[in-house]
Amino acid sequence: MRPYESYVYAYPHKTAYRPLDPRPHLKEVWAGERPGALYVHIPFCEMRCGFCNLFTRTGAPEELVTAYLDALERQAGQVRDALEETSFGTAALGGGTPTYLSARELDRLFDLTERTMGVDLARVPLSVETSPATATPDRLSVLAERGTSRISIGVQSFVPEEARSAVRPQKRAEVDAALDAIRASGVPVLNIDLIYGIDGQTSRSWQYSLDTALGWRPEELYLYPLYVRPLTGLGKQGRAWDDQRLELYRAGRDHLLAAGYEQVSMRMFRLPGSGAEADYCCQTDGMVGLGCGARSYTSGLHYSFEYAVGARHVRSIIDDYVARADFDVANVGFALSPDERRRRHLIQSLLRAEGMSRRLYTDRFGSDVLDDFPMDWLGHWLTITDETIALTPEGLAHSDAIGPALFSPEVRRLMDGYEAC
Repeated sequence: MRPYESYVYAYPHKTAYRPLDPRPHLKEVWAGERPGALYVHIPFCEMRCGFCNLFTRTGAPEELVTAYLDALERQAGQVRDALEETSFGTAALGGGTPTYLSARELDRLFDLTERTMGVDLARVPLSVETSPATATPDRLSVLAERGTSRISIGVQSFVPEEARSAVRPQKRAEVDAALDAIRASGVPVLNIDLIYGIDGQTSRSWQYSLDTALGWRPEELYLYPLYVRPLTGLGKQGRAWDDQRLELYRAGRDHLLAAGYEQVSMRMFRLPGSGAEADYCCQTDGMVGLGCGARSYTSGLHYSFEYAVGARHVRSIIDDYVARADFDVANVGFALSPDERRRRHLIQSLLRAEGMSRRLYTDRFGSDVLDDFPMDWLGHWLTITDETIALTPEGLAHSDAIGPALFSPEVRRLMDGYEAC
């Protein structure tokens, strides 16, 4: 089994979504459902990194940002009317790069989200993504004043040559200044993203990036393997380096564990007791997504707008979004059968270090997970007790193979049949 098949951050992936016919009204979709999480998507960045396959565009002019915020307000109003409750347990601003917006535009984003959705973002754990170039004191001041509890910054590497190799041009002084500014802002949780597997990266340079990041004592660190995807700038190189990535992953994991961090998943490491706790469970609660690149999901339906990575198609989708008036229906999505609901619960639970509660699964579905999904094939990568099913440390290291192996035949068929654009 190859260790790096794909990153399973959600199930099913958007490439399994298809146009919904008929398009269900959101009042029907959300009837009897608890939203749980609120996600607001800003599809703009100052540059596109070579490894990026996110839904984002670069160089958006001010008038487009204004039109996007106008559309976001229209969407929020119609979505709010469709919800039976807005007792969100957690919220996030992602992208793209939300701090691509100016301080004034960020204030407007907070205003329209809170006013229209009826949620006080300062009263729930709120995470915001940023970048070294946009984590400026004026923007960070807005985030802190509006109650942001976590800021995540994509550094990727503290070695300039590695950053350039990953097509992530950035100045080291700019990175240091951004991290200093985040710490000075008073936002309690700092997360730093790092990437391993970059061309030219060595065990020594990887440890240098880890130690440099630890100098800011971030409450969280995410360690991402570099993926080569066909629609990204690096995808044309067509190389594979499984052994190197596994070696660097294990070294990074062990280094952070020795530094006092706990492992939450293959990618996430956290200082014990330092993170904001959210009243949200991704296995059982839904998510409301606002913005043209956001997913929304209930127990029975996952939906979004059209999905793309290529610049021309992304721009077209954003243009359609800002001109749209009807936000009260679900357009593109995937309806989850009872089997898919069980499968999603398993995947979302098993890929975390704490594993899956067998009782929670049985209480929800009325059966034992091992009867529904025999997992003898995982062998020594799995630890089974009466209470939990969990991956071993080496099993966690192979999360990007185990997750995709649990996909249903139907989801695989749809993903394989997706026409990339």
